[in-house]
This record gives sequence, C-alpha cells and structure tokens, in this order.
Amino acid sequence: MATDYAGAVRNGAMAAARLHVECGTQAKMQRQGGGIDVFYAVLGVHLPLLLRPLDGLLGAYLPDPIPGVLVTTERPLSIQRFTAAHELGHFRLKHRPSLDDENNILRRMTMTATPTAADPDMQEVEADAFAVGFLIAALAHRLALPPTGLAGFGPAKASCRVSTSLRLGASYEATTWTLQRYNLIAGEAGRALRQSQPRQLKIDLLEGHRPSDYRGDVWLLTERDADTRIDGSRNDHFVLRLNEHSGGGYLWNIDQLRQSGFVIIRDDRESTDHEGVGGPVVRHVTAGLELEEGQRGQLSLNEARPWQPSSPISRVTLNYDLTGPEETRLLAG
Repeated sequence: MATDYAGAVRNGAMAAARLHVECGTQAKMQRQGGGIDVFYAVLGVHLPLLLRPLDGLLGAYLPDPIPGVLVTTERPLSIQRFTAAHELGHFRLKHRPSLDDENNILRRMTMTATPTAADPDMQEVEADAFAVGFLIAALAHRLALPPTGLAGFGPAKASCRVSTSLRLGASYEATTWTLQRYNLIAGEAGRALRQSQPRQLKIDLLEGHRPSDYRGDVWLLTERDADTRIDGSRNDHFVLRLNEHSGGGYLWNIDQLRQSGFVIIRDDRESTDHEGVGGPVVRHVTAGLELEEGQRGQLSLNEARPWQPSSPISRVTLNYDLTGPEETRLLAG
C-alpha cells in the first residue's frame, strides 16, 4: 500500500486501468457505447456482492473467511454504483477489512501530496482513486466538453456537473471534490460550485416544472448520449436538448417517448440563429415516468420528416434502467 497521497492515487488509478484491460470494458464502450456496469464487473471477478439496507454505512469490504462486499440499498443507484466500485477497489488492491461511511467514500480530502496527521487513510485514497478511475472512463466521449475540458465550465455551467455526477455515480458535492482533487477544475471553481445547492440546480433544469419531491435526479441528455445507458430511479426526470433541423422539415418524433411509457412535461423549441429564418433550433423536452413502478428497456428517438419516417437523419437510442433504488437481493459470484 502507498504511504503518500500521490502514490495512493497512482496505485488506485493503475489498478482500475488493469481491470479495464482484463474485462475489455473500455473497448466495449467505444464499440457499443453506454457506461460501465459496475455490479457486473464485481461479479465478473467472482466477488460475492450483497445488497442490503445498512445502518449508517454505504458499504463494506470483508476479506475473510472469503472476500465479499456489501452495498447499501438505502441510497440512489448512483451512490450504490460508486460504493460498489470503491469496495471492488479494496478487493483488487488486497486491502484490510473496511466499513465505509461517507467519511471514507469521497471524503473531503486535503489537496496536499505530503501526509499529515489530518490526512485520510491511504487505503481509502487508493479505493477512491480506483472507483474514480474505473467509472470516469465512460464520461469523456459522452459529455459535450469545451476545448479546455471540464475546467472550461465555470460555475454557471453547474448543470454539466450534475450530469457528470450522475454518470460518475456519486453525489454532486462529492463529484466537485473529485474534479478538484484531480485538477479538472480549480479550487475557486470547486468552492463556487459547492455553494450551488443540488435542489436549486434541479429546479433550474426543470424550468418551471415542480415535481412532488426533489429526491429524484434530473438528467440532461443530448445527441452525445446516443447509445448510452441510464441507470436511474423511478422518480427521475429527463431534460432532452436536441438539435432539430425543422427548417428542412425534420422533426424529432416525441411520440416515441410516450410509446415507451414516458409522460411529456414540456416540449418547445429555441432558435439558435436569431438573425436568420428557418435555421436550426434546439428542441427542449422534459419527460418523466408515466407509471409509478420502475421501468427498464430501450428508447429510440428519430429525427425525420413526418412524411418520410423511415429515413431519419439522426437517431438517439438510450438503454435505461429506472428501477432503483435497488431492492434487497443477493448476488453470488
């Protein structure tokens, strides 16, 4: 195990990269799209996984008498996924037993590379670095980043951070600390982002719609999310911002959303060419689940002329699992 912060981050990141190579996950994402199924990865290395309500814990790693991990079912699926990756990191790095609460998983670490009495346990730094390295591989080609990368988004683009946190599988606050820790954003930007409350960010994304509660996540989706996988919950909402060539008669078929069991909350257009006529527009669609029970399946949206529906110029296909939080279940490797 590393004895300094930089070494711990390096150990965790390298272990995650090795597992990607062994499982072929990065090649699969580039070929087929989608994200990383961390639960499948846990089972793929024959590590028993138990999903149960845990009092005060997010997860645990127990190496004896045989290695196994526990993950709470009392948090959103995004937190469960990151916790599972963290526990998988403990296993791959051959760590001692660990009972992990919020102080162990994505804690507010210092940014120094020199250990002090206040620095975290290096075992937890390694497991955190593993989780980030393993899950963040799915992000780069999914988010519409400026040339400067994530650092190019200032606090005004906090909605991008929300999307990043959902795809990474961690809370909004934890994600800002992670991005800051790995120098993807500056410290000043991180502090400003943490002053933005997730509830207010959801309100801003929903633009006037008021759900019964704000426990669900709000996903911001664009064409760059084509062929990806959405792991969410039954009370999540989805904000689609799709470029539409309506001047040429091409329209997104929003009826396909309804046919897949979603209810349309908002549907309007915003011109991107304020000086021209008939130019491209952005289709703004807000949707939620029509039924209370969770759903899983595949959704395809086509941009086509209504009189030529079989000849779309664009298509967005999403695989979704909106059955979270996970029900109590036992998975054995």
